[in-house]
Amino acid sequence: MANATTAQGRSNARKDSSGRGKAGRTQLDYATILGVIGGFALIVAAMVIGGTPGAFVDLRGFLIVVAGTLMVTTISYSFREMVRALGIMGKAMVYQQRRPADAAMHILYLADVARKQGALALQNHERSFRRERFLARAMRLVIDGSPGEEVERVMMREAQTTLSRHDRSAGILRRAGEVAPAMGLIGTLIGLIQMLGRLENPSTIGPAMAVALLTTFYGAVLAHMLFLPIANKLERNAANEATVNQIYAQGAASVARQENPRRLETYLNTLLPPTERVSYFD
Repeated sequence: MANATTAQGRSNARKDSSGRGKAGRTQLDYATILGVIGGFALIVAAMVIGGTPGAFVDLRGFLIVVAGTLMVTTISYSFREMVRALGIMGKAMVYQQRRPADAAMHILYLADVARKQGALALQNHERSFRRERFLARAMRLVIDGSPGEEVERVMMREAQTTLSRHDRSAGILRRAGEVAPAMGLIGTLIGLIQMLGRLENPSTIGPAMAVALLTTFYGAVLAHMLFLPIANKLERNAANEATVNQIYAQGAASVARQENPRRLETYLNTLLPPTERVSYFD
């Protein structure tokens, strides 16, 4: 009796950890927020400590670098892609937590249900994967009786399309990170040309030199403190999502083929790092 109670408790624990859609929680990315705000705060603090923060403000230099970077980057992409990439920059601050290990436990839970009760029983567990669009679509194919090969082909194609879309957005930001320093250099050249052309008037040397230096400063800040770090974060998030989607796709295909969930567990662990491998049936 005690053994039966213990087994039931383990089964309930697996349901609690696998059937609640833990891989779909949305939360703030505090690392990104702290990094961006902290980095700019340090620069502002250095300006204030120096006693001349106003010396770092120049509208002409700002327009050359910021507006110039946006315009030049737009040449390489469409206007719609630019708007989407700018919107995704904000999404880097808020992301959907999707741990591959949680995704593996979740799909193993669903595979265990399908093995014991049949694929149609997954309809009773729709609440556990409703928030995960990718998984919901995969499970819908399984419930509708699609062959395992078709489920795998369709979902892997969708996963690749999603990854390509995210990579394109990250590529736009990376391109902007390349253009910003170049626009800063162009601004520097403009300032130097203006300064050299007015050497007879000493009062114009200071403003022209300020434009020359500030544009380089603006370009370096935008590229290395905003565009490139966020592009790296988007690429990291995209790689993590690709792993989760692959786990869901392969898991759904395995359920459609009516394979033993233990075999699926072995395969999924090959997709996970050694420190995050799961043990659902032990």
